[in-house]
Amino acid sequence: MIILRTIAELRTHLANFTHPAFVPTMGNLHDGHLALVRQAKPLGDVVVVSIFVNRLQFLPHEDFDTYPRTWEADCEALEAAGCDVVFAPSEKELYPEPQGFTIQPPSEIANILEGHFRPGFFVGVCTVVMKLFACVQPRFALFGLKDYQQLQVIRRMVLQFALPIEVIGGQTLRAPDGLALSSRNNYLSPAQRREAVQLSQALQFMAKAVQSGATDLPALEQQAMDALTQRGWQPDYLTVRCRSNLQSPAVDQVSRLAKQAGLVILGAAKLGSTRLIDNLEI
Repeated sequence: MIILRTIAELRTHLANFTHPAFVPTMGNLHDGHLALVRQAKPLGDVVVVSIFVNRLQFLPHEDFDTYPRTWEADCEALEAAGCDVVFAPSEKELYPEPQGFTIQPPSEIANILEGHFRPGFFVGVCTVVMKLFACVQPRFALFGLKDYQQLQVIRRMVLQFALPIEVIGGQTLRAPDGLALSSRNNYLSPAQRREAVQLSQALQFMAKAVQSGATDLPALEQQAMDALTQRGWQPDYLTVRCRSNLQSPAVDQVSRLAKQAGLVILGAAKLGSTRLIDNLEI
């Protein structure tokens, strides 16, 4: 495994390959990231992982400065997982001047859910991903399904810009108790870590209700939100959406889409100061 710091070095090295498989990350890696690396290995002729904490996708009050940087552990784990190239540019290398050109994703998919509670988030995500795509020029790009809306936004971006990239979603990895693996789980205290599984359990409760015939989604969503609130959470949303466009299904669509595996339940909530997200396809 080699570590490259500049775009020029990366392009020179990748000139020897035709089908790079790319896993973009912000570091602080966990088994979910490493599963993507292993999934990428048989797809391309070289596996590239980027480590870059992207300032553009953090709001002013969010944790850019304190976001965990675990460089040595990340590199050890990546090498063991079969990564070939780590691209770890500095902020000055990737953004040599203020990034005046940005990607503005469509509001109907980017200004809802995460985009509503984190305004500008998907502008930052799409801009850095497009820039990393330009650097790596991958044939395959792998993203975790845990960031469900992000995956849908990136797929739409690749489609509309006719990029020659196959975007592949990797399944969400979970701890034995059901908590989705996330870099931000490291912020949880031991007591909060035990409580954190309640988010995935809330999604499962909603899924069972829908599969049992519930069609009053606003009432179901409010019930799940209230249950978390009573446990000390601060939920942003717990909601049932269509997989295809992340819009709310009409009442007469719910049962049909549930039978056709066309729905997804998405949740985001704060536990203490840590904001967790999760989803469950049904």
